Amino acid sequence: MIKSYTKLLNGNKEWAAQQLSKDSMFFEKLTPLQTPEYLWIGCSDSRVPAETITGATPGEIFVHRNIANLVVHTDLNLLSVLEYAVKILKVKHVILCGHYGCGGVKASMDNMAYGYVDNWLRNIKEVYAKNAQEIESIADEEAKVNRMVELNVIEQAKNVCKTKVVQKALAKQSVQVHGWVYGIQDGIIKELINITDRDQVHPIFTYNLEK
Repeated sequence: MIKSYTKLLNGNKEWAAQQLSKDSMFFEKLTPLQTPEYLWIGCSDSRVPAETITGATPGEIFVHRNIANLVVHTDLNLLSVLEYAVKILKVKHVILCGHYGCGGVKASMDNMAYGYVDNWLRNIKEVYAKNAQEIESIADEEAKVNRMVELNVIEQAKNVCKTKVVQKALAKQSVQVHGWVYGIQDGIIKELINITDRDQVHPIFTYNLEK
């Protein structure tokens, strides 16, 4: 019996051979230091791989993924990725991408206790509380979840801009922040918010960058 994980190893060999058949220098071109133009902050959902759904090639997108694509001010993992991408890699675009039908968002909208993830989902519950009147006015459950997905994307994109490293880049106009949502049902990405200037950040969250 073939072990299920060998499918991935065999697939890797086939993929590598395909790349070399198209371009014998493919892997040599990837060997130098990476210079991606984009940082992708997305959901861990296995149906939403950044390169696949955007048609990008290896080396184009620096990727960070977590449950429900959150930007939490205490998440040192994400903050380290963000700082490295903006300061060292000098990406020009930070893309916060969620997806319709997100299980994390849906789970945050009930009162079930799931375990450790409850602490993570609380961040989405805060978005719900902030927008409760709009969300609770939607009768259809699927539409309600999908609107929460959109509101969560917008909020997390704004959270990206609450960091000092991004504010410095916005002030220099060297980076833009985008909030997108991907439709698993049709494969299309919808733009929700674009932040190109530090003036778009709420004043209470802006830093005095001269200090």
